[in-house]
Amino acid sequence: MTVRFGNYRLAFYVIVFLLSGTVLGLTAHFASIFLPKLHHDFIIFSLVVSSLTIFVHLLSIQWAQPRTEAVQLFILGTLWLAMGAWATDIIGHVQCDGLGGQRIPTKDGNASYRDYCYEMTVIEAFSWMNFALFVIAFAILLSLITQAQRFGRYLIWREPIRELPWFGEVPGYYNTHTGVPAQYPGGYMPYGYPATGGQMVQPVTQVPVTTV
Repeated sequence: MTVRFGNYRLAFYVIVFLLSGTVLGLTAHFASIFLPKLHHDFIIFSLVVSSLTIFVHLLSIQWAQPRTEAVQLFILGTLWLAMGAWATDIIGHVQCDGLGGQRIPTKDGNASYRDYCYEMTVIEAFSWMNFALFVIAFAILLSLITQAQRFGRYLIWREPIRELPWFGEVPGYYNTHTGVPAQYPGGYMPYGYPATGGQMVQPVTQVPVTTV
């Protein structure tokens, strides 16, 4: 993959890890004070979604194909959409700072309703943020696949994810430091587009010279 695509993909994964890890931690806290009798549906769903996101990304960060990445982004994005909508339905538009002194029942007694509200608000916000990130990543992935197919890589869906270029670059392996394309796998060379420094260069049409 190109240096830029590799860096942007890694940054996307790190951000999703942090957001999902935060949601997982907050949900685990809810599980410790509410389960098994209170709020069990939402808590279990939240644990599954955040844990599944971290697990799947750990598997695909080193190995993936565009087709597996697309399915992964679509499914996880849908799950986070459901998470955000469910959290919004639970907490609504409650002003957490006005809940001082109110209590919420737990399995062993009660807890501060204001603290619960703040934690639910974080879960709600991070769920919507993850959903937005997955939508953006899915749209970018489809654009990069389309670009690679225009270069003749018609089987790019089944090739390693590292074969995808960033915008304005040709598919293939790139030197990590200079961004200059190395030897193309399988003898591939983009049709009509010689590569210079990892960028696409429009071919120059030569006009034949007629001698008299």
